[in-house]
Amino acid sequence: MIDAGMANQRGQWWRDAVIYQVYVRSFSDGTGDGVGDLPGITRRLTQLADLGVDAIWLTPFYPSPMADGGYDVADYRDVEPQFGTLADFDDLIARAHQLGLRVIVDIVPNHTSDRHAWFQAALAAGPGSPERARYLFRDGRGPDGAQPPADWMSNFGGPAWTRVADGQWYLHLFTPEQPDLDWSHPQVRAEFEAILRFWLDREVDGFRIDVAHGLSKNLVEPLTDLGAASVDKNLRYGLDDHPLWDRDDVHEIYRDWRKILDEYSPPRIAVAEAWVAPGRLGRYVRGDELHQAFNFQFLLTPWECGAFTEVIDESLAESAEVGAATTWVLSNHDVIRHATRYALPMQVDAAQWLLSDGTQPTIDAALGLRRARAATLLMMALPGSAYVYQGEELGLFEVPDLPRELLQDPTWHRSGHHDKGRDGCRVPIPWEPDGPSLGFGPGAPWLPQPQQWSAISHARQVDDPSSTLRLYSEALRLRRQFAGDGSLRWIEKGPHVLAFQRESGLACVVNFGPDDAALPAGEVLVASGPLTGAGRLPADTAAWIV
Repeated sequence: MIDAGMANQRGQWWRDAVIYQVYVRSFSDGTGDGVGDLPGITRRLTQLADLGVDAIWLTPFYPSPMADGGYDVADYRDVEPQFGTLADFDDLIARAHQLGLRVIVDIVPNHTSDRHAWFQAALAAGPGSPERARYLFRDGRGPDGAQPPADWMSNFGGPAWTRVADGQWYLHLFTPEQPDLDWSHPQVRAEFEAILRFWLDREVDGFRIDVAHGLSKNLVEPLTDLGAASVDKNLRYGLDDHPLWDRDDVHEIYRDWRKILDEYSPPRIAVAEAWVAPGRLGRYVRGDELHQAFNFQFLLTPWECGAFTEVIDESLAESAEVGAATTWVLSNHDVIRHATRYALPMQVDAAQWLLSDGTQPTIDAALGLRRARAATLLMMALPGSAYVYQGEELGLFEVPDLPRELLQDPTWHRSGHHDKGRDGCRVPIPWEPDGPSLGFGPGAPWLPQPQQWSAISHARQVDDPSSTLRLYSEALRLRRQFAGDGSLRWIEKGPHVLAFQRESGLACVVNFGPDDAALPAGEVLVASGPLTGAGRLPADTAAWIV
């Protein structure tokens, strides 16, 4: 076992780090155009340092037509003018490092924008050209090639193939504006290695790898029709030897990337966004590959004691097999915020926010927040690293009723206005209780904020000892104090109470049941909600004890 304090001393800071995700468009608007930007982030870094996180992760800020919120990159070595300049980026890095914050940036290697110079050259050059070889162009089926090469579906709805003027088709697992690259091509590999070095030389501390499990594909002709198995909204596939996802040879790419990361001092890291089957995630964090991989099984776990104990045991065991630290996460920019998710009826269709009978669900916001606060203490007490999505420290909830004319997520458009997409978790966060954007910027934000967010703005919570913001801050302070090593000992595993103790002596108790539960003897350091008489733990509440 590696002691967390010693891990940091030896430079392995990521093993127990808490990393804060900044969704650039929705964090802070420094220019007044209603969209978040790099100067706005720099202005708010002090608040993140005060919160107590160790690092920030920035979503894509590169030049982009914004077909998918910046995940359609037109130039990997510059900054989207709406977000600022390279000088603004350098200022952000310098200020973050001055405050003791590390900075991780998104890298999007599975696909480029259709406006990228490479793809424009591929369209101009025609079939069989070297330019097209960097993407996945194929001839269509049928006597006139009018049918797509396979029946694969895009993860945002609709076909995964688009036909160009000369008759060929290209693969895009997301929007047509995001053509997939061919990672068997040496120029693609060399280009991204150069891109990594470009940002590493600008002092970034690491990368979050978008669609990390999708770079390697088996496109041996004839292509296999997959039917319903070709697409899943969470990119999780039960089909063995799937031609598109989690193929064994993707790990060759990350071994090469790890060599580059290891060239730099202090150590730089990479975290994988890999939606893979249970038991497969550890392959991405072997000693010569990546440093972290998001634990989406933990994120998807329903609010139930047995489910959480099972996923914790499985996650720790899988990480231990390869000597890695587990990486926990509850929310991000692609999923319903967990303060809402934990209150949703099980039978709800989250895409439409409708029950099976077509009616709107009734969401108990107080219940969702109570469970979200308890889940936070659970996550922060576990050995390993944790990711916090911007706004969860304020207790922000999903916004399901945004005006339809303002929705921008490509899922909304590609699904024929059936699936509302991910805009509900991307609404700009409130910094102040007043103003046209609640302190997000001087003007109206790109997505409107609920009026209720005034009462839970950062300014309203910072001096309130019972606020969610203060709960996060106190948990982060105590987490650092009681880090210990990477082990835990179970005290109780159900049916309604989950309890474990860390090597440092810190115990975490979570009550999932309907009734109060007894707490073990000791001093209560922090609780997610008020305790009842005689030191008992109410339902949907967690506490830390020494």
